[in-house]
Amino acid sequence: MSTKIAAAQRGITLIEQIVFIVIVTVGVIALVSTLNPMILASADPMRTKQMVALAEGLLNEILHQPFTWCDPDDANAATAQSYADCTMPQNTGTHGAGEVRGTYDNVDDYGGNPAMQNVADVTGNYIMPGYTATVAIARVGATLGLADNSAALSVTVTVAFGTENFALTGYRFRYAPRY
Repeated sequence: MSTKIAAAQRGITLIEQIVFIVIVTVGVIALVSTLNPMILASADPMRTKQMVALAEGLLNEILHQPFTWCDPDDANAATAQSYADCTMPQNTGTHGAGEVRGTYDNVDDYGGNPAMQNVADVTGNYIMPGYTATVAIARVGATLGLADNSAALSVTVTVAFGTENFALTGYRFRYAPRY
C-alpha cells in the first residue's frame, strides 16, 4: 500500500516552485536591464544621420566657394596669379571686414570661424538647435606633392551634439585665376 501512496504523489513542491519563480525573475530582470540602454539609445541613429547631413551640407557649401588668390570682391580676382597681384589677398582664417557666414564668398572665409552654436542656415535661421559645427582649414599642397603649399586646402567640418561628434574632410584645389 505504501508504494501506491508514493506513486500517487507526483508534481512539484512549494520550494521547487519558489526556486523556479526566483530563477525566471532573475532572467527577466537581466533581459530588461539589457534592453533598457538599447531603447534609450534608439534615437542615436537619427542624431548621427542629422550630424552627417549637417557636415555634408556645410562641407558642400564651403567646397563650392571660389578658391582664388584674391578675395572675389577684388577687381584682380579673375586674373591674379599670386597674392602679390591682389589688392585684397585672401588668406586662410581671415574674412573680409564685416563678413559673416551668409556673405562668405571664398573658401578661406570659413577658416578660423568660431564654432557655430545652434547651427543656422545662411539666412540666420536656426535649423537644428543643440548642434554645433566647427570648420578647420589647413594648407596641404606640399603634403599632396604640389610645389605650392597654398595650392590645396584640407577642409574639416566637425558637427557635435552633446558628447557625440562627427567629422568630415574634403579637399579644395586652387584653379586660379579661374574660380
